[in-house]
Amino acid sequence: MGLQRKLSRPTDQRMAILRNQVTALFISGRIETTEARAREVSDIAEKLITKAKKVTGNYTSRQIKVSSAKLDGGGKKMTKGATSKNDKRYDVVVREVKTDMSTVDDPARLHIRRQAIKWLYKAKNEKGENLNLANKLLDEIAPKYKDRNGGYTRIYKLGPRRGDSAEMVLLELL
Repeated sequence: MGLQRKLSRPTDQRMAILRNQVTALFISGRIETTEARAREVSDIAEKLITKAKKVTGNYTSRQIKVSSAKLDGGGKKMTKGATSKNDKRYDVVVREVKTDMSTVDDPARLHIRRQAIKWLYKAKNEKGENLNLANKLLDEIAPKYKDRNGGYTRIYKLGPRRGDSAEMVLLELL
C-alpha cells in the first residue's frame, strides 16, 4: 500500500505488526499503540475502507446446489451398504442435495476482497468461532462511511509510555 515507515523493524516483523494491528482495529474498532504505528495502521485501514466503499453492493445472488451428508438424530452421518465391481462390501455416506441462495462477488469486489485478505489475519470471536473480516469490511464497515470522503479513523494522544517514553495513542474507527 505504498511507502511505509520502517518502525525500527525488519520487513517481515514490521508487516506482521501492521497486519496484526489492522486486524485488531477492524475487530474491536479501537486499538492502543504508539503514534508511529498508529499512523501506519491508519493509512492502511483508510485505504482498505476507501477501496471497499467503491464496491459496496457489487454482488449478485444466485441459486447453487449444495450436497451435504445426511445426519441422523445423534448428529452422525448416515451410511448405506454398497457392493463394488469385484463383490466387496463398503459403506457409502447418504447425501442430500439442497438448493441455496448464495451471493457471488463481481470481479471488482472480489479483487478488493483479496486485497483486504492480504492485510487481515484470520480471527476468532469470544466464542471461538471464525470471523470473516473481509466480509465485515465489505458489508458492515465500508457502508457506514459511504457519505464520508476519507478520515475514517481518529487518533487520541494518551501521553508517554512508562518504560521508554514512547508517545502512546488510541486509534479508533469513527
